[in-house]
Amino acid sequence: MGAMTQQQTPRYVLRYAAGSDVGRRRDVNEDSVYASGRLLAVADGIGGQPYGEVASAAAVAVLGELDAELRALDPAALDLQATLGEAVLRIPVRLAEISAREPATEGMGTTLTALLFDGTRFAAAHIGDSRGYLLRGGELRRLTRDHTFVQALVEDGRIAPDEAADHPRRSLLMKALQGVGGQDPDLWTFTPEPGDRYLLCSDGLTAPAAESAIRDILAGTPEPAQAVPALIDLANDGGGPDNITCVVADALPA
Repeated sequence: MGAMTQQQTPRYVLRYAAGSDVGRRRDVNEDSVYASGRLLAVADGIGGQPYGEVASAAAVAVLGELDAELRALDPAALDLQATLGEAVLRIPVRLAEISAREPATEGMGTTLTALLFDGTRFAAAHIGDSRGYLLRGGELRRLTRDHTFVQALVEDGRIAPDEAADHPRRSLLMKALQGVGGQDPDLWTFTPEPGDRYLLCSDGLTAPAAESAIRDILAGTPEPAQAVPALIDLANDGGGPDNITCVVADALPA
């Protein structure tokens, strides 16, 4: 009688592309992006605060350090969610250190949406109003919840969901990463399926572009490297009111 074999968990690799554009109405790009086969992230410096570009760049720098640290470790031995969560909470410390050296940057902050991947599962971290989406079976699903005043109004039943897009305070954040206060990212894990396509993006894409149009581009472009510039063009065709940053990644059987 032959020996029984344990069923293997399917393994995947990521095919990905990333891009960022200043948009049509801004002079400075306050978004930052990070993309590797293990870690994907979009950060958007808080509008109306000083040095948003410094804050978002610091956020992705911390995650880049995490990615480098993980190269020497066995991914299967990691608690993915705890690993990502600990790295995210290093970002406010880094922002505070920068502000201590450069007082003009005090008050800066950033959103963050990030995915950490070990080949069989993802950990996700999210704070602010950048977004993560999953395209699966032709259906676009939002993975994240906006930490905004308007989203709280929708959830409380005080305004209808279709009123949120045009609300005058739609960009008012309730949570973000800053040197003091405001930390409490959403953290969770999930497993990929063959054919999954993931999108991380700043609100410079989602504010001027309908989710149906985003879905059509994600579903209609075979490669992430084609989808990213098409999404940026979509936002700019809608007026490009803000910086536009996105990462598109496909989960492929290893």
